[in-house]
Amino acid sequence: IMNKTNLTLMAIAVSALAQNTAPAPMVSAADIKAFVDKLPHNANSDQPIRVVDVGGYRVGIYGVYRPKSVNVDPVYHKTKVTEVYYILEGAGTLVTGGTIQDAKEVPSSIGVTNVRGPKLEGGTPRRVVKGDVIIIPGGTPHWFSELDGDITYMIVRTDPANELALK
Repeated sequence: IMNKTNLTLMAIAVSALAQNTAPAPMVSAADIKAFVDKLPHNANSDQPIRVVDVGGYRVGIYGVYRPKSVNVDPVYHKTKVTEVYYILEGAGTLVTGGTIQDAKEVPSSIGVTNVRGPKLEGGTPRRVVKGDVIIIPGGTPHWFSELDGDITYMIVRTDPANELALK
């Protein structure tokens, strides 16, 4: 039987638990812009801004600068990490899905194994522009088949297996 004392103790315990949670991490728009502006402009750069543990899995915020002059082969990541692209500047055609031809495993800058090849057959091409959001599940081939110019974007990576290094 629940009495008034038990209810009061439960309310205090729940209140104490709620007050002991970690603060919500934040990366400001100014932080993202400053980070991306410092990335090398002569190579495809995909670097972590912040990666945090959110209670059993990790979430990472990454900045990407991709110059039009640098060709990057189609890729998929051998992982359950889902990537959410948010286009900050630029535009192009992003192809998702399909099959990578002559695929080879290569290491990646984010700590998982990449599979790359010179050609992506099939897939769904989409025109992406500033402000667009694209969700790419782990294991999904993807590739910018065309860029109008240099492009910058933020990637939010959700990592249920804790593969991403904390930062």
